[in-house]
Amino acid sequence: MSERGNASNSLATALTRRAGLAALLAATFAVIGLTAPSPSFAEDKKAIKVGIISGEDEDVWRVVTAEAAKKGLTIETVVFNDYTQPNEALERGEIDANAFQHKPYLDNQIKTQGYHIVPVGYTGVWPIGLYSKKHAKVADLPEGAVIGLPNDPSNEGRALHVLEHEGLIKLKDGTGILATTADIADNPKKLEIKELDAGIVGRSVDDLDAAVVNTDWALKSGLSPENRIAQEAVADNPYRNFIAVKAGAENEPWVKTLVAAYQNDTVKAEFDQVYKGTGISAY
Repeated sequence: MSERGNASNSLATALTRRAGLAALLAATFAVIGLTAPSPSFAEDKKAIKVGIISGEDEDVWRVVTAEAAKKGLTIETVVFNDYTQPNEALERGEIDANAFQHKPYLDNQIKTQGYHIVPVGYTGVWPIGLYSKKHAKVADLPEGAVIGLPNDPSNEGRALHVLEHEGLIKLKDGTGILATTADIADNPKKLEIKELDAGIVGRSVDDLDAAVVNTDWALKSGLSPENRIAQEAVADNPYRNFIAVKAGAENEPWVKTLVAAYQNDTVKAEFDQVYKGTGISAY
């Protein structure tokens, strides 16, 4: 074989080895690319959407948003007009968190809708009250008085316990927080109970003897503390509201930042200003 042939063979061998080495390195980097940890979703998450209910809470969340911005987290609030929408939006991934509900309500939603949602930080509690524009105190309610109640399972039970606490009805022994009108064991004043949507019951007070109304809806309906003739206890109240996220996200860094952006003195001052004592910070 000639020297040129030998040279050609040597060159070919070198090229083959080089190509093989290049292929081996490429394969190695490909494996590294597959197995090396990539930046997590939590590390990259600098902007989130939070579902809230329209009204006074929008003012509170403007301050929360400003506090979060100081910590490097951008919040876009998504405003809903009723209680049924924020959990559905969270479950679908249309928002990252919501803040509008208490545990009995969420528990019922999980039971009936199969949601995968968990609480991550308390916000406030709004003691539910019995309101009337016709009667100055509970004792003035006449026999056959028409009483409005919110009709969603958690708040109806809550309202019935207020009536029981005031001696207006008696519930069956062992009745829990999800009581319904079917659990009324004694109704000495023969009250007529009207079950209405939580957003409507407050606006219907003029047409009723009294109504048990969630505080936020009472404010939206123009009711004042002067119209409140009874109220549930604040101590050990199971109806504290909270921020909620999808199960599995509760330990992500942005969640801790979100909760800290709410649970601070700046937001508490705005909360107190907005709710004028009808709501109480619960963290």
